[in-house]
This record gives sequence, structure tokens and C-alpha cells, in this order.
Amino acid sequence: MADVNRVFLMGRLTRDPQLRSIPSGMQVAEFGLAMGRQWRNQSGEMQKETTFVDIVVWGRQGENVHKYLTKGRMVLVEGRLKYESWEGRDGQKRSKLSVVAENVTFLGGAPGEDRGPRTGDERPPREEGAPSRRPPSHSDVPDQEPAVQEGPPDDSLNLDDVPF
Repeated sequence: MADVNRVFLMGRLTRDPQLRSIPSGMQVAEFGLAMGRQWRNQSGEMQKETTFVDIVVWGRQGENVHKYLTKGRMVLVEGRLKYESWEGRDGQKRSKLSVVAENVTFLGGAPGEDRGPRTGDERPPREEGAPSRRPPSHSDVPDQEPAVQEGPPDDSLNLDDVPF
């Protein structure tokens, strides 16, 4: 049976996306995502829990994430989990589980947020009477490149083998 590594997360950005270039020239954006959960315990009291996840977005989609998203914005992320381990400067072994996003859908904004494009860390003021700009979702960005595949494609995945 084939393995499946697929995640769907909906939450709010915990920080503005940071964009950098790798030596090949490819752009990569990184941001944090927070997802909340509420439930009642056995005694009927409301319980809350927040999960924080680091997200990595490659290529043109990463550039768009950096350009249009800011802390507090709601997004839907579809991607895969990636485990990394390394030795820290102090000699201790470190590890991290993150999500490599393949699709990022921009959802509603933070309260009172101007949704115009970002240049650096500033947002241009919207002109009076000008229509508000809606950031593109992954489906309406015409020149969006597919996500970068790390390593050869896995042609062994057969959806008929998935048990659900």
C-alpha cells in the first residue's frame, strides 16, 4: 500500500511572510500559521488549544504570498509534511516538522485590513472611492508556476490504494 503525505490547514498567519532567494534564483516564502480548536471537557467547561505550524511556499506562489498576505490573514494551505533534523551550534540535535505548501488559498482578511499589494513592509493607502483590491487565490493567478518537487516524482502513488 502506498504512503500518503497530504495536509489541509486553515488558520491565520502569525507573522508577515518572509521572502528569500536560494542560490539557484528560486524564491521561497516562509510564514507561521495558527489554528485554534475549542471543545467541552467532561465537566462541560470550554477548552481551547492553538497549534502553530511553519509553512514554506516555493516559486511564484511564494512571491504572491509575500506580496499579498500579512499577519492575521486567514488562508487555506494544502501541502505535505516535511521533517528536518540538524545539529545546533551548541552540539544538540534539533528537529522540526513543517508544511511545504503546494496551494495557498487567500481567504478573508484581518479586521480593518487594507488588502492592496505590499511593497516592502508598507501598504499604500487606498484612494478615496477606488475599488478595493482582492488578492488572487491560487486559481486566478495566471502565471503561477507549479510547486517545486524535491527529488523525483513519486509515480507509485495510486489513489485506488487509499483506504478511505
